[in-house]
Amino acid sequence: MNKLGSLILLAFSAFAAEPLLVKHAAKDVAPTADPASAFWKDVAPVLATKSNLGVELPTNRTEIRVRWTEKNLYVLMTCPYQELFLLPNPSSTKETNKLWEHDVAEIFVGADFEKIHQYREYQVSPQGEWVDLDIDRKNPLPEGGWKWDSKMVTKARIDAKAKVWYGEFQIPMAGITSKKIEAGMSMRGNFYRFQGGPPERKMVAWMPTGVINNHTPDKFGTLKLVK
Repeated sequence: MNKLGSLILLAFSAFAAEPLLVKHAAKDVAPTADPASAFWKDVAPVLATKSNLGVELPTNRTEIRVRWTEKNLYVLMTCPYQELFLLPNPSSTKETNKLWEHDVAEIFVGADFEKIHQYREYQVSPQGEWVDLDIDRKNPLPEGGWKWDSKMVTKARIDAKAKVWYGEFQIPMAGITSKKIEAGMSMRGNFYRFQGGPPERKMVAWMPTGVINNHTPDKFGTLKLVK
């Protein structure tokens, strides 16, 4: 690799290592899936624009907004689409296993920097279906951990005219970690989105893993809670 290429790679690595600063919210609110709401309007998004292999996906550019309180982690994902790939009989009252086989926004997050193979996975679909999973890459739980219940609350809505759907998560901190939640705390995580059906199915990542596998915790980014 030439000197210029090395400098570019070094700059990219330094940028990728920068934590996502997650701003505090004064109180908990019910999810609205609305980036123009009072809760979200002043929160600047970070962008997921690439596949896990680093390929730019400009038509699937995904906005991610994150906030926190002492009780909950909030995530709002804004997801433009061409065509939706949905389950025919959605349920928003019980978990939908293998939801990731259709259009979905998902979050992987953990707070143990020593045991990075242990983390939690949260998903919501454009129709409001949801699933959460307790992940242990070294000692997988029965049925992949999907019967674990985080008590999260989700909200989804579709703007068919604009061809954008929105998915919001209210994730109890108690389901992520038993540590005290306070400013300065860091977590490890990644944000992904599956879009479209085969053969044109796309996968968008905040932090591309370099392989076709979302479950690559050594490639996760860092979320830092700030006031």
